[in-house]
Order: sequence, then structure tokens, then C-alpha cells
Amino acid sequence: MPHIVVVGSLNMDLVVQVPTIPAPGETVLGNNFATIPGGKGANQAVAAARLGARVTLIGRVGADAFGEQLLANAKKEGIDVTHVGCDPAATSGVAMIAVDAQGQNSIAVASGANYCLTAVHVQEAWAALANVDLLVMPLETPLETIETAVSLANQAGVKVILNPAPAQKLSSSILAGVDVLVPNEPETAQLTGIEIDSAASSRQAAQALLKQGVGNVVLTLGSRGALVLNGETNQFTQVDPYPVKVVDTTAAGDAYVAGLAVALSEGKELIEAANFANAVGALAVTKQGAQVGMPTREEVENLLTQGV
Repeated sequence: MPHIVVVGSLNMDLVVQVPTIPAPGETVLGNNFATIPGGKGANQAVAAARLGARVTLIGRVGADAFGEQLLANAKKEGIDVTHVGCDPAATSGVAMIAVDAQGQNSIAVASGANYCLTAVHVQEAWAALANVDLLVMPLETPLETIETAVSLANQAGVKVILNPAPAQKLSSSILAGVDVLVPNEPETAQLTGIEIDSAASSRQAAQALLKQGVGNVVLTLGSRGALVLNGETNQFTQVDPYPVKVVDTTAAGDAYVAGLAVALSEGKELIEAANFANAVGALAVTKQGAQVGMPTREEVENLLTQGV
């Protein structure tokens, strides 16, 4: 069983179903409301655990009811939360999410305790870990923390997957330590300054990321699958999506990242891993909610077998 470490956020998602996403200044009457455990780090951890990995989560929550619920849910999923600290001076992270009738969403995040995760916290946690196969990180914690985690993994010979979400500029020291970068199109544009409006510009931007030092690029394209750029061969491969009925796209990217991480940690080649991740992401959008919608390994294997 591969051991995956996730350094990342834990948020409580406050989800409202609405007919349309409200425009600036507009009020829209919604339907159902739910509080659902989320946060990109915790989402990726839950997805990886459901796919069969041993998962350790490094993060922070507040000393509040949401924090207790987030920790309890992670434990229920079999995740090691020994290194998720509780910060008495901060509130737990919260995400306000509106989901429209087509399953598309709009998200606003109050990071809270997630931004209290320091480099020292990561160093202390990493020193207590053993037999780590892969490090996975989104960007909902301080960049100094991310940079420290990348450095520690590099020193230990552990592969690093970085999901640069939410989009922001990254230092060359971070990018140079990343084995597989998994951005979507807006995140790729933010990192490269290249406007992505065609297949050609997608390829140009992916190559620009290689020049910034990352090992490989897996550019997620939503309903169009993923574009993989192998850093060793400089070859592109388009990995086709699995068509499904979309209910809620919340955390689809997190599901994809987890699927890719699990597949790579099990020894799959990059293209095969991307195909596996496509299946995980596809299944995630067929259910409402972030962590509750993450598929099991059996569900993914069934979809891969069906091929449709």
C-alpha cells in the first residue's frame, strides 16, 4: 500500500444549490443547503484514501465545531491526522460555494487556520514520518510552507505532485522541485502569462512550464480530458475523458490529482496514471459535494473496465 503525504487545507464547505450563479450585486434564491467537509488538501487526502492509499495529512484547523467535524471526518476515512494541528487563535477554514443547475460552481474561501500552517509544522511532521512514497500539495497554505515541503521531499528522494490551485505565481525554487505539475487552464495561464485559447496555446504554455523547471506537466482540461507533456521525451499525449452526467463539479480537480497520485505511487506510467485520474475525476462530478462525492477504487475500476 503506497504512503501518500498531503500538505494542505481543511475547510468546511457551505454549499447552496442555485438555479444560476449570481452576478455581482445580484441575489439569487437557492434551494438546498448543506455543510460538507472540504478543503483542497483534505479532499485530495480523502480521494486518495478511498482509492486504496495510506494517507497522512499535514494541516491546521481552528478550535471550533467545524475543526472537530473536519478531523472526525478525515479519521472516518482512514486518514492519519496526527499532524493536523489545532490553532486556538484561528477559525477553521470555510468555503462558500454556490452550485448551479448545470453543476458548475462559484467558490469564495476564508482560509483561517490553513494559513497558520508554518514551515516548522511541516518540518516537525516530516521528521516523524517514514516510508513516504509521494508528496501531494495544493496551494491553500502559505508558499513558504509549500517550499519547505518540496525541499524536504526532494532531499528524501520522494516524488512531488503540485496542484497550483488557487492560481498564483510560484518561485523557481518551488517549480524546480516538482516532479508532476497538475494545473488547469486558468492556473497554467497565470503561471506562464500565455493566454490559452486553443490546443496550440495549451501546448505552448505546457512547454513554458517545463522551461520553468518542473519535471512533467499534466494540464487538466475539464470535460476535454487532459494534456500530458512528458518532460523526458518532450512528447504530448491527449488523454480522453470519460463522458458522465455532471451533477456537481466541486472538487473534481482534487479527485483528479488524487487519482494521478495513487496511480503513480503504484508504479503506473504517466499516461496510464492520467487515464486513471480521468476516471476518478469523472466519477467525482456525478455526485454532490466534495469529499462525499469521491469515488471508491471499485467504482473507478468498473468505469475503466467499461471504458465509457
